[in-house]
Amino acid sequence: MEKGELIVVPSVGGRKPMEVPRQTLAEIIEPRMEEILSLVNREVMRAGFEDKCAAGVVLSGGTSLLQGIEELGEQVFEMPVRVGRPIGIGGLIDVVNSPMYATGVGLVIYGSRNVARRNFRQRDGHFLHRVYEKMREGVVAFF
Repeated sequence: MEKGELIVVPSVGGRKPMEVPRQTLAEIIEPRMEEILSLVNREVMRAGFEDKCAAGVVLSGGTSLLQGIEELGEQVFEMPVRVGRPIGIGGLIDVVNSPMYATGVGLVIYGSRNVARRNFRQRDGHFLHRVYEKMREGVVAFF
């Protein structure tokens, strides 16, 4: 991080974006991230899973792209931390090869490997018909 480096921060309510020193932004974000990771660590312990994390913690999601998140995570969790990225995918890999998509892509891969095709059929119709009916019911209930 360069001393005095400025970052453009978008504003809300139609106001113009502001330029903020990167250091100032880091001083705001770091304590919040430490708090969030501490809450996660507390929940892991409360659930009794701390022994199951012996190999370390994998962070995913857009926030895991923050510079220094691995080091902060290692301080909070007191174990190795790495950022997870989708693996074992093809096609639009350049689009989804980011920690932002790791959980979603992982769930899709898991589902495609572990859900039998018979689960996509129902006695009264095809899977897509069920999806359509659920969406229609939701729209009718909302309006």
